[in-house]
Amino acid sequence: MAVKLQEPEFVFMNGKLTQWADATLHIGTEAVTRSLNVFEGLKGYWHGEERFGIVFMRRHYERLLRSAKLLHLPCPWTFEQYENAVHELLGALLTKEQDMWVRVTLFGVEGHWGEETVSDLVITAYNQKKVQPSPIRIGISTWRRSGDNMLPYRIKTGANYEVGRLARIEGSGRGYSDMILLNADGRVSEATASCVVMVRDGVIYTPPHTEGSLESVTLDFVGEISKSLGYEFVVRPIDRTELLIADELALVGSLAELVPVEEIDGFKINPNGEILSRVRNKFFETVRGEDTELDAEFSFVPKEKMRNIN
Repeated sequence: MAVKLQEPEFVFMNGKLTQWADATLHIGTEAVTRSLNVFEGLKGYWHGEERFGIVFMRRHYERLLRSAKLLHLPCPWTFEQYENAVHELLGALLTKEQDMWVRVTLFGVEGHWGEETVSDLVITAYNQKKVQPSPIRIGISTWRRSGDNMLPYRIKTGANYEVGRLARIEGSGRGYSDMILLNADGRVSEATASCVVMVRDGVIYTPPHTEGSLESVTLDFVGEISKSLGYEFVVRPIDRTELLIADELALVGSLAELVPVEEIDGFKINPNGEILSRVRNKFFETVRGEDTELDAEFSFVPKEKMRNIN
């Protein structure tokens, strides 16, 4: 079945709101010829009917800067400029019926092989349903995550997701929604676009970033939530076969949020296990402003910017 991608009315590009059809990059840019970009995914949630809060905006900005630094991609935008740009775009696109996921991408639009590089900050935003994610079936891919001295996994760049694309294609033929990537040593790295958490004997585990997983803002928050509920949250290497015998399993990320896994490579997993269900419920109560015990560091879109909200 063909996938119909959202085409929102506006994107933020060249320092202003731009019509979707006009948001183009020249074929000669390094963004096109060498995949020179770094990006972040932000998620925003309605708090009741009046306030819309984006979680961990500064943490995502700081990770964007780290990725840009490692790719020698200049980022002249301050946090305040970045925040205002996101607010301006969301203010033009928000509806009360849906949450939003935002992709902030820093593209290399001028320069050559690292000389005289110029960047543009491009922001797109897409509607998301106000529901918790449904359980999914996943597999373990034959494709491997690259190492730190190949294409460093801690750089959130589009080029790093090519292996994820290949893994998704591999998995789609087997009826899987996502795939787990192993590292060069055969241990668990992450899924194609999100991190992995596993429960065994009442303890929550996740691989360290040095195993090939992104330094995830959302995963750090899931760790905070887990500890607040009294669970051990342990960062250690995970073997492939551990996933197959896990008590509970989930994928974690700004877009994925906290997706329960009900099957991996034909092995059944309980998608409604008590531990990750409690973590998931507290996650959504927190990001929607219903539980204020933990700080999700909200950046609220100013009311006066919301064009379509009465």
